[in-house]
Amino acid sequence: MDTLMILFTLLAGITLSAQSSIHGTFSRKAGTIETTFLTMLTGLVFLTIIIIFFGQGDILGILTAPVWQLSAAFLGTAFLLLSVIAVPRIGVVATNVAIISGQLVSSIIIDHFGWFNSLVITLDWKRLVAMLFMIIAVYFIYQGNKRSNTEENLDFQ
Repeated sequence: MDTLMILFTLLAGITLSAQSSIHGTFSRKAGTIETTFLTMLTGLVFLTIIIIFFGQGDILGILTAPVWQLSAAFLGTAFLLLSVIAVPRIGVVATNVAIISGQLVSSIIIDHFGWFNSLVITLDWKRLVAMLFMIIAVYFIYQGNKRSNTEENLDFQ
């Protein structure tokens, strides 16, 4: 079962990169907010159908959930909107590496303080070095993208 979950998460990563690239291109035609809206609307329709036929939870539990837990919906929308804005400007790789870096840095902080009822894992030098390497990776990938764009522009002149 763990192998299947790893394969599912790898597939999720693949779909995230494809989605980012497609969103970036589509947003140039339809607009950034409009692209995000279409994705959220499609997700609403798709998940409504899944809930109707396969749902086993309590949809009305939304009404009794603490507000801080409901904020995750806004965070998901913000994530999508910000990635749609970023891809056409810095590219798919730079966007996704920056996203992963942001996830790791915030996850390390959440773990350290045990926020949101998570397991407490204290910040140590190994985690600090890992964060530094991620930030360096974002920098080099972004610089490589800028150089590639400059070289392409020179080729056309």
